[in-house]
Amino acid sequence: MGRYVIRRLLQMIPVFFGATLLIFLMVNVMGDPIAGLCGDRQCDPATAAQLRKEYGLDKPLWQQYLTYMGHVFTGDFGTAFNGQEVTELMAESFPVTIRLTLVAIVFEIIIGITLGVLTGLKRGRPVDTGVLLLTLVVISVPTFVTGLVLQLLLGVEWGVIKPAVSPEAPLNELIIPGLVLASVSLAYVTRLTRTSIAENVRSDYVRTAKAKGLPRRRVVSRHLLRNSLIPVVTFIGTDIGALMGGAIVTERIFNIHGVGYQLYQGILRQNTQTVVGFVTVLVIVFLLANLLVDLLYAVLDPRIRYA
Repeated sequence: MGRYVIRRLLQMIPVFFGATLLIFLMVNVMGDPIAGLCGDRQCDPATAAQLRKEYGLDKPLWQQYLTYMGHVFTGDFGTAFNGQEVTELMAESFPVTIRLTLVAIVFEIIIGITLGVLTGLKRGRPVDTGVLLLTLVVISVPTFVTGLVLQLLLGVEWGVIKPAVSPEAPLNELIIPGLVLASVSLAYVTRLTRTSIAENVRSDYVRTAKAKGLPRRRVVSRHLLRNSLIPVVTFIGTDIGALMGGAIVTERIFNIHGVGYQLYQGILRQNTQTVVGFVTVLVIVFLLANLLVDLLYAVLDPRIRYA
């Protein structure tokens, strides 16, 4: 196991550099970031040249990337064009998005897996058909529509929640935004769990467990569910990074000042330091989540062993 972890960590190094280089190049071709610093008026040549020199934008792109990565390894993600350190923006926004993501993941695990197991065991029955239709509707409706409808009904019409989340973003105010963020992924988890349960319920090891006279609950929890959850765990693990990076729409609807909000502001203002810094951390989160998923395989299925 130890050698496997070391090997995976070494494999993550070229992936990390490749992903950050790609993001760095993409962000730097979005437009001229200096143009946004002078407001609506165009910067005069002398001021633009001074700003380029100050932010290191007068150097070749490859040199900018090497300089940036050298600073990253010392914990310096640069300074935003408004003069605020990017690490300060991260300290303010990442805890909010982490709480929002945790709420979304809890919804995926509890509701998605529960509905998936229920429909997988009752395949072809009315409850199975109803849940499949419901998940299809959830997948078909865009997230911004779901968010706006829930905000209008629960926040404006019925007054059950606040239409906008307060700056502190307490956990109780993130329940509905977390449900909106998790809605599409929750539907996929339900359908994936259902398919996996329906396939494994006819397996030999399940029939053997039933022939031994084991209680139905133990057959489902100890044998059927653990083997069926492997593809589900894979999806949820890869979904962690996607939820954190894809929360832009949800955070905009509910006025949540998290990672998605900062990315939106950075892209809107062509603030390359902010965008690249946040995406760099999201790449690390995504890689670590995938490593954790691989290690969970051996926990769910004892037949899996790592050399």
